[in-house]
Amino acid sequence: MAHQTGIHATPELKEFFAKARNGSIRLIKVVIEDEQLVLGAHKELRHNWDKDYDTFILPLLDDTQPCYILYRLDSQNAQGFEWLFLSWSPDHSPVRLKMLYAATRATVKKEFGGGHIKDEMFGTLKEDVALGGYQKHVSSCAAPAPLTAAEQELEENFLFTVQKLDIEKETIDLVHTKHTDIQDLPARVPKDTARYHFFLYKHSHEGDYLESIVFIYSMPGYKCSIKERMLYSSCKNRLLESVEQEYQLDIAKKIEIEDGSELTSEFLYDEVHPKQHAFKQAFAKPKGPAGKRGQKRLIKGPGENGEDS
Repeated sequence: MAHQTGIHATPELKEFFAKARNGSIRLIKVVIEDEQLVLGAHKELRHNWDKDYDTFILPLLDDTQPCYILYRLDSQNAQGFEWLFLSWSPDHSPVRLKMLYAATRATVKKEFGGGHIKDEMFGTLKEDVALGGYQKHVSSCAAPAPLTAAEQELEENFLFTVQKLDIEKETIDLVHTKHTDIQDLPARVPKDTARYHFFLYKHSHEGDYLESIVFIYSMPGYKCSIKERMLYSSCKNRLLESVEQEYQLDIAKKIEIEDGSELTSEFLYDEVHPKQHAFKQAFAKPKGPAGKRGQKRLIKGPGENGEDS
């Protein structure tokens, strides 16, 4: 994983996962409490997976509180029953919670067992994750020309938050939180004012799926006043310390740009995973001319052998 929040499942939740994976549990709700992953709720099997779906899932989705839902399907693979992993992050929840849940998502999947998860969804509205929304998701994944894993990641939505400085009050305010894919990222960067941005970069690296938080500081050169440039520069580190220490989020990369057009998928990948510098061999000392060389002269310092130089 590209970053860690330090949040893990309690022993009780891990034990529940082990019993539920191939038992009679239809649904598991997981939440973060006291910097731990804990069991929020669970439901036993009642009918087929599609009949249980809306009845079980929708009442457990709070309009202001993110959560994770693990929902058991009726299909099986070599490891047992297959599960749907749902990340719920409503628009009206606090930004810090959205970022915390986004950064801990990979940990939940790992501790439950990624091999049991057949599919996953991310939702901000109930209609997106209701049975109809999931069926649309399945249909899109079963298109005639299936996407590669990397292409599917590029099609997903990414958490993107923007902060600005209130020059008069000298405070950092939230501008917006939007789900933004890489192609739309440049358009989120204003051309006439500075901004701080946090982008949840989902991608693959050397065969591993990663979710990396990238901090982007955009400063469009001298289009900003001297006061604005100074304030943004001096407040940047304080903002980063708050995010990293208070919210326990690890920022994979900190980038400074002048224009949003710099934010291409290639640029982000190279920034998060810089290429290793080629090893430079030290040049060997050039050999002297071929043939017999004269003897080395001994240069004496002053006073040696009782003589002046």
